[in-house]
Amino acid sequence: MCSINGFNFKDEDLILKMNQVTRHRGPDGTGVFLSERVSLGHNRLAIIDTSDVAAQPMKSADGNLTIVFNGEIYNFKELKKELSGYSFRTESDTEVILAAYLKWGKECVKKFNGIFAFAILDERTGELFLARDHIGVKPLYYFWDGKKFIFSSEIKAILEHDISRVLNKEAFSHYLRVLYVPEPMTMFDGICKLPPSSFAVLKNGKFEIKKYWDVGAAEYFQKSKKEITEELRKKIFEAVERQLVSDRPLGVYLSGGIDSSIVLHAMAEMRSNIDTFSVGFELGSKEQSEKFNADFNLARKTAVHYSTNHHEVLVSANDVVKNFEKVVWHMDEPISNPTAIAMMKLAGFAKQNADVVLSGDGGDELFGGYERYRLSRIASMWGHLPSALRASFASISKKAAKLNTPSGIERFMLFMFQKDEELRRVIRPEFFDAGAEKTKHFFAEKFQVGHPMSDRRTSDVRLFEELFMETDRKSWLVDFSLMLTDKMSMSSGLEARVPFLDKELVEFATSIPLKYKVSPFNTKIILKDAFRGSIPAFLFREPKRGWFSPGAKWLRNENVSALAREILSRDYYSETARLIDFEQARQMLSAHINSKEYHLNTLWALLTFQIWAKQYNIRQ
Repeated sequence: MCSINGFNFKDEDLILKMNQVTRHRGPDGTGVFLSERVSLGHNRLAIIDTSDVAAQPMKSADGNLTIVFNGEIYNFKELKKELSGYSFRTESDTEVILAAYLKWGKECVKKFNGIFAFAILDERTGELFLARDHIGVKPLYYFWDGKKFIFSSEIKAILEHDISRVLNKEAFSHYLRVLYVPEPMTMFDGICKLPPSSFAVLKNGKFEIKKYWDVGAAEYFQKSKKEITEELRKKIFEAVERQLVSDRPLGVYLSGGIDSSIVLHAMAEMRSNIDTFSVGFELGSKEQSEKFNADFNLARKTAVHYSTNHHEVLVSANDVVKNFEKVVWHMDEPISNPTAIAMMKLAGFAKQNADVVLSGDGGDELFGGYERYRLSRIASMWGHLPSALRASFASISKKAAKLNTPSGIERFMLFMFQKDEELRRVIRPEFFDAGAEKTKHFFAEKFQVGHPMSDRRTSDVRLFEELFMETDRKSWLVDFSLMLTDKMSMSSGLEARVPFLDKELVEFATSIPLKYKVSPFNTKIILKDAFRGSIPAFLFREPKRGWFSPGAKWLRNENVSALAREILSRDYYSETARLIDFEQARQMLSAHINSKEYHLNTLWALLTFQIWAKQYNIRQ
């Protein structure tokens, strides 16, 4: 992995500043390219072809193209055979992108299987071409005001330019409800994310974005479950094998769940002497330790089963006090999740033994692993009962009343939105009132209105759960989960790869019928079937826990609560006083500390936002 930087004018000092502030992403080298109309910068984390000749910015053999590239193209060796007419000077995947662009033009992105964000200056046309990978594993930010264009792997590099740091209030509203900022917005007014599976062209003062890939409307396989299961297993092995390409040490993030264990199993079929890495939590009591370290302990058993070189690191409440500000600085914009602190510490720990790690991210979104999909499935089937019967149950049971939530945006909000009645307590009315409807409208328009899945003809009650998983894959997965993974791993110059989000595997998974993924009684059905009898049997006896931290406990720690009180104050950063009712926020914190009420999500969101606003000197 690397960082890429650039803008549409010449300024060596400025491009060097952008490189410097993103140097943590590429500690192995730095370089710049300057022309009269474009400046390009690159920080290198050398993974494939670590020689100096593969350094960036890199020019094509004919000298007409210059590229800066962050990521990996896993199928670059196969593509190289198709590009035999090109005179290659390196063994890198970077040069394959250049050759592919010369042969196929902008359509080259459809050929790539990988994780990438890159920019190519085409001297023949004067175009600046940018692209982001199919799933959105690698971030790419830009600023465009009609004249000045700036791009980078991280927002903090764009802020090296003289542009205003104004809060995007709509993004702030979305953040409060879903705990992240969905693309194309960022929390900075005027700075955007290039959407996944998109490319952009800047030419003659015009900037245009085009989507190049989508699998939302793929048709179901007309095969037996046994055939699909066998093919799925094969596809996962192929994805893992593709992502083992590396000239630097490589390991596995082992969480203790089924997904990362499958990745380890596939890797163990191809390699020996594997390094695995897990993170746990230092807690005061045995009972708490058993609760929050259940998967940590399971990962240890799995590592023993595969005879890996297993490495463990623990996170304590003191790590929260020590690293909270650093974590938020690396985020670029607020993403509210206490596990971010553990993710950053794990990355720094893993970097001591590896430069690349594989993880199990994406398995839940592709194969129906989250409990919300199972509960939604129940609600969809419940909706087919007689209305009088449903109304009768709803009158005596709150849970039954929730089952009456219609599919679509209302049910999405039920599972994914924070509760407005809680947010209303701490956000001032002038900012709160308009926000809820804006966020509802945003997600309804972006992911659910006029969706191509509505054209499918079936008697099976499946539409919403498929759309739910796809919405998660295109929003929560990209802008919350993968964004945190990227920022926390790259804070230590560690490359994180995600085999479950391999392009070919995603395309395959989308065509698996919903009934093989989630039911009212089970989740991730076909994925479990594909590896039952292969990965350790004890993994199938464990409940789905997800990876969560003792954030609520941390807030009750004396040192963490003292820090929280300091941050939730008008004196901490005056610019946010018009947004937040700090008296109410501190009351909420006290109620949480005294275990009278539970407010982890709201409090952590406010703390993260406050730290971010002060660090980045945000104005309204």
